Amino acid sequence: MQRIVLLTLGWLAIVLGTLGIVLPLLPTTPFVLLAAWCFARSSPRFHHWLLWHSPFGRYIRHWQQHRAMPPGAKSRAIFLIIITFAISIALVHILWVRIMLLVMLGLLVVFMWRIPVVAETTDEHPPPR
Repeated sequence: MQRIVLLTLGWLAIVLGTLGIVLPLLPTTPFVLLAAWCFARSSPRFHHWLLWHSPFGRYIRHWQQHRAMPPGAKSRAIFLIIITFAISIALVHILWVRIMLLVMLGLLVVFMWRIPVVAETTDEHPPPR
């Protein structure tokens, strides 16, 4: 039963993380890391897929190895965060929502700015299945 719950939660996290790429208030990274955690405890097959064949794999492996972001990823992430929040702020006409979005943007950018950047050492190859 626990395996089914973790698999379901893992796939739900993948869906939400993927949606978070285009929706400004839905974060991608925490959901993808949650999916990696769930799959590591429930399905070696899906965990292997997530680490080595999904678009998120390189970043997850880098985070697991260094607890940091690869060069270039931080600046791209901050740029995309600012762009998506700017679009949201431009589309919203309620003052308190705009203020809330600005506060959230500020907190998120500060959080992202504090994450260390570590260069990749060598290009790893997937372990055998």
